[in-house]
Amino acid sequence: MNLLLTASGLRNETLRDALRDMLGKPFGSAKVVFVPTASVAEPGDHGWVVADMNRLHGLGWREFDVLELNGLPRQMVIDRLLHADVVYVEGGNHYHLARSITGNGLADGFLEALRDRVYVGVSAGSMIFSRHLTGHSADVIGDAKDLHVLGATSVEPPFGLFDWYLKPHLYSPDFPERDDAWADRVTARADFPIYFIDDETAVRVRDGKVDVVTEGRWRFHP
Repeated sequence: MNLLLTASGLRNETLRDALRDMLGKPFGSAKVVFVPTASVAEPGDHGWVVADMNRLHGLGWREFDVLELNGLPRQMVIDRLLHADVVYVEGGNHYHLARSITGNGLADGFLEALRDRVYVGVSAGSMIFSRHLTGHSADVIGDAKDLHVLGATSVEPPFGLFDWYLKPHLYSPDFPERDDAWADRVTARADFPIYFIDDETAVRVRDGKVDVVTEGRWRFHP
């Protein structure tokens, strides 16, 4: 399983090189499927989604598919994932994304697709693999409002692959509260390991091995 878990997509050449290496062939020979599901639960201007989609599209793929996880037959969704070489899952509300996967019975199909494909997560798309994606972690991290806005108080981790949790956008100007003092407060409350990554960083999982790819800054608290 090959996962490149970013905060803000393929923002720099180091991250793009990491994807090329994991993919093992040029982007122009590969098919990508872009999943915007998490973004639709976010209110307000969605220019950030368009910008990220354009950046991804500009890499010159052989085929660029866009796939919404809700409202389509389950097998159609799975077939579209299996058709791609890269599954790229956009940011937004990670609880909506997790609930869309579990609610539509897609978890097993996703994992099947990811056995032989590269997964790129952006923010919410990077956060859904932890077994600690729960109502408890929402309280610890301080984003329970993103769960409550969905009319929910609990969430089931769709995959539960990792013991660690990933929190993106450290030091980001779009999230000015996410500084070292904020990370220290979260860490003091947390009873699970956390990666904090900035917008130029990714946690890479390749064949069970975890490392960090970055042109920026990050923190890990075991």
